[in-house]
Amino acid sequence: MPCAIIVGATGQDGTYLYRLLEEKQYHVFGFGRHRVITNRKDWADNTVPDIISFKEVSDLIRKIQPDEIYHLAAVHQSSEDPISDSVTLLTQSFDVNVVSLFNFLEAIRLFSPNTRLFYAASSHIFGRPACEPQDENTPLNPLGIYAITKVSGLHLCRMYRAVHKVFAAVGILYNHESPLRGEQFVSQKIVRGAVICKKDPDHRLVLRDLSAEVDWGYAPDYVDAMHRIVNLPEADDFVIATGEKYRVEDFVRITFEHLGLNWRDHVIERKETISRPGIPLVGNPEKLGKATGWKPTIRFQEMVQILVESDEKPRGG
Repeated sequence: MPCAIIVGATGQDGTYLYRLLEEKQYHVFGFGRHRVITNRKDWADNTVPDIISFKEVSDLIRKIQPDEIYHLAAVHQSSEDPISDSVTLLTQSFDVNVVSLFNFLEAIRLFSPNTRLFYAASSHIFGRPACEPQDENTPLNPLGIYAITKVSGLHLCRMYRAVHKVFAAVGILYNHESPLRGEQFVSQKIVRGAVICKKDPDHRLVLRDLSAEVDWGYAPDYVDAMHRIVNLPEADDFVIATGEKYRVEDFVRITFEHLGLNWRDHVIERKETISRPGIPLVGNPEKLGKATGWKPTIRFQEMVQILVESDEKPRGG
């Protein structure tokens, strides 16, 4: 049976990827900040490895000799989050998004040269692009700490491919949602706010920019793309996106309509907080489709409905 390590297995993408690999009969070792998950009974050590420690990472790689590694862990401050201490954010971001990736790449080079690695980059590496859609040749223009570290990770993978012949593939992921998405993201803010409005007609949902345009995909489709990419004959960089853009207003409208509500009765737009608009981040997945046959199975409207129906279900119990 093939063996895989998922770094960041307890987040949205890691959870869906773990399920996918189990379905494909993989032995899986996954971990997040505080928890180890595995389907191999002989891996009894539940100690979470410190991915910032090269020794701990190299010991893990030597022990497991995985066929595949998926590096999904990242420090990412949502636009909805309050601004945190910049020094702490910078340090943590470089540690998780860059240093830990280097540790895995170097451990592969030294101790497990047949291991294949997938690195989850982000559309944020393009910043405010000059044109749309963006593809693998679009100039990089990172505008924040998260984007800068993701560009660094991209270049690390390219270097290890070119210099050390390590299989280090990169997925440039655009927005992708699911019921597992964190509540700090706008998709969940809309869905949960709408569900509250259905229960409490006096509730108001406050959003920043209804005109913002986003390339929104479905997370299970995107982890399928990751698996296809890491099993190609050669490692490369690939945009993972739908190639379609929708306004935040479209997301809001579909959400409220699914609940039998008129969104205009419940949503307030805080126009004074809207940042300077730019060309939207919309990806061109043509290269990925040609290489792997991948295409989204869930379209935008269906994805929104999945999120709403999931949030309507009773929690707990």
